[in-house]
Amino acid sequence: MNFRIALAQINPTVGDLRGNANMILDRITEAKSAAADIVLFPELALSGYPPEDLLLKPHFIHDCEQQLDRIAREIGDIVAVVGLPYIDDDSYNAAAVCSNGGVRDIYRKIYLPNYGVFDERRYFAPGGDIIVLDIGGGLFGLTICEDLWISDGPFTDCVYDGGAHVILNISASPFHAAKTADRERMLVQRAADVGAYLAYCNMVGGQDELIFDGCSCVIDPSGRVIARAPAFQPDLLIADINIDSVIRHKLRDPRHREPMSNANPFAKSVVFTPIDHEIRADKPAIDTKIVSIGDKTDLTIAGVVTGIKDYAAKNGFSKALIGISGGVDSALVAALACESLGAENVLGLFMPSIFSSRESAEDAHALADNLGFELVDAPIMDVVESFEKTLAPLFKGRQRDVTEENIQARVRGMLLMAVSNKFGHLLLATGNKSEMSVGYATLYGDMAGGFAPIKDLPKTTVYAICERLNEKAGDREIIPRRIIEKAPTAELRDHQKDSDSLPEYDILDRILQLYVEQEVPSAQIVREGFDPQVVGQVIRMVNAGEYKRRQAPPGVKITSLAFGKDRRIPITNHFVRNEAPAVTLAREIKDDD
Repeated sequence: MNFRIALAQINPTVGDLRGNANMILDRITEAKSAAADIVLFPELALSGYPPEDLLLKPHFIHDCEQQLDRIAREIGDIVAVVGLPYIDDDSYNAAAVCSNGGVRDIYRKIYLPNYGVFDERRYFAPGGDIIVLDIGGGLFGLTICEDLWISDGPFTDCVYDGGAHVILNISASPFHAAKTADRERMLVQRAADVGAYLAYCNMVGGQDELIFDGCSCVIDPSGRVIARAPAFQPDLLIADINIDSVIRHKLRDPRHREPMSNANPFAKSVVFTPIDHEIRADKPAIDTKIVSIGDKTDLTIAGVVTGIKDYAAKNGFSKALIGISGGVDSALVAALACESLGAENVLGLFMPSIFSSRESAEDAHALADNLGFELVDAPIMDVVESFEKTLAPLFKGRQRDVTEENIQARVRGMLLMAVSNKFGHLLLATGNKSEMSVGYATLYGDMAGGFAPIKDLPKTTVYAICERLNEKAGDREIIPRRIIEKAPTAELRDHQKDSDSLPEYDILDRILQLYVEQEVPSAQIVREGFDPQVVGQVIRMVNAGEYKRRQAPPGVKITSLAFGKDRRIPITNHFVRNEAPAVTLAREIKDDD
């Protein structure tokens, strides 16, 4: 028995309930045209994901349900599984089953993640019943995202207690650079573990700091991927599945004969929902695709481009503004902005001070020529002099220091914000994760902006992406070679280099990965072979910079642990003061040895 399944990998907008419903109806029409029997939509597709505290407004959830009723009335002869928030005795993260003019059942997500960027227990109650749809003799178990990540989760009940031939999973799985391949390996294992088809429908697009990569897929009972949608692109993935192959697989695998419901502490019972749907035998031929996932660098590039494009579009911006310094960070932001919005929609400002080099000016203009965006020179010498003159009586008797350096950065930030206000451009900040981690940025200066596309990219990754962009361009240079090869500098004083204040970036990024992303204690980092003095310096800078990061613009999450929703450290925090200083660390290592 053959079924045709469609996975609607869509890009909804949080709160645009009618627009999201229209998008769902359009995809349903496409799926019906392809003779699909079932069409899946992502987790919370109707509301957009994550709706956060909108879920605390009962009328928001009721408006979602009204749009669901509209979808159900117009659906016709196809079965659609639509994600939405739902209120019954409590609020739930739900999957509604629509067919033949009505809502046939509602599945409530059982496992609610409450780690990393997830706060689902703040908003939802866990569901209970396992739902298996009986569609023309095929049995389809319903699950939502985390229900599948748990190794003995509800999908096992669907198969072992409910006899499901296919596990349907609707998801909104946020991206980070290592996750796409890891997630698919998990999905393959889940299908093979229970000997059933797995249809996984993921969201695409950007929502504030989160981006969703899609890569929806269909996996057969042996764990073979038979269809895969592209990364970061809306798509309707269509695949045929053969129920008889599941039955043959089960005859050779006795595990399904053992009841498994005790593995799921939330499960109450398996509910079978019959759906009246005629399976067409004369389906037109389809060309099932298996799109390559791509490597981490290409996925990262596509992810940042998606983040810029959707943040701008969903918040009403058509043009971007960037402060171009002649350095590698602003060069990368400009390249990605041009890719996202088109070079004709990007404006750059080059704002030299008395410390800006001739090479920086040349490199900034070479970048603009390569990419094709408009670059305007706006020197800041006179403005900086005016600020210093005004402050001179207050600073009398004190030596020049970082204060005067930061005045330059803040003047640039002021000019950029003025242009943003005047013309309505989205100001893109250019700071990277390495700088943000250690507070090597000027509050209200180079941190000014509405969106920070590379705030979660370590400096070493910035260089790697620049190299990849040039490599992909072939003979055409994107990032001028000198920008990549010269020593990074803020150019706020004579002969300044980042290495005057920071460890070399390859060392800094490795320490930051251990301390920030893996949360390795400082003593253990030293045991990994790093200089105790350097480790102590980095950790002090990370902890001292928390107040700056709280005031930074939002930006795209790329790493496994990003600042913001991922990492919530108090600003007033005496624990970090008690972490072992460098001298003590060195003594501990010696004593341990």
